[in-house]
Amino acid sequence: MKIMVGGIVAGMGFGAVTSLVNALSSPYMELGMSFTGTIWAKAAKVLSLLVDAGWSWAALAVAMGWLAGTWVRGALVGALALVAATVAYYVTDALVSGAGTDMVTWLMVGLPFGLVLGVVGAAIRQPGLVGLLAALTVPVGAAMQMVVMPPRRHLTLTPAIILAEVIVWTAAVLGVGWAVYRFWVERRAALFMQRVQSG
Repeated sequence: MKIMVGGIVAGMGFGAVTSLVNALSSPYMELGMSFTGTIWAKAAKVLSLLVDAGWSWAALAVAMGWLAGTWVRGALVGALALVAATVAYYVTDALVSGAGTDMVTWLMVGLPFGLVLGVVGAAIRQPGLVGLLAALTVPVGAAMQMVVMPPRRHLTLTPAIILAEVIVWTAAVLGVGWAVYRFWVERRAALFMQRVQSG
């Protein structure tokens, strides 16, 4: 029960923060107008590019599934986190900007993806190839999104966009490196135990 509540709280926080950061980073939003041209606006832009990306939302569900531990609890808490994040995002958006919402559409997307990604998160704890593939999901997903839908394709290139891309690529490389290293260490330990037992 505690992990379920934690998933809802984490999701609500993530969704609300994402909406607020988006509003602060935009010179066209009332909240962001007063920060235009400041270091805070630039920082908000970098954060906006990081948290308002598909891989980042996927990482939320995966992280909640990892914390849950088991596949069933992982699925439930992953779905709860994405649903809560979606609701909090659009409610905050409505309060901050009065913008229209397509919340229902994203709830319908978030629920099944949350279930699957929560299981992926729980599977990271598994040894062997299953754990490796699960651990690669978010970093590889982030890298694929950067190749297929990089921020610079849709926006004028700025230092904030370059910094956000560098952060994502660095995190993706580190994530892949950690997953492969963990798999290699576990494999060597298993082979060593086999030799000990057979010798």
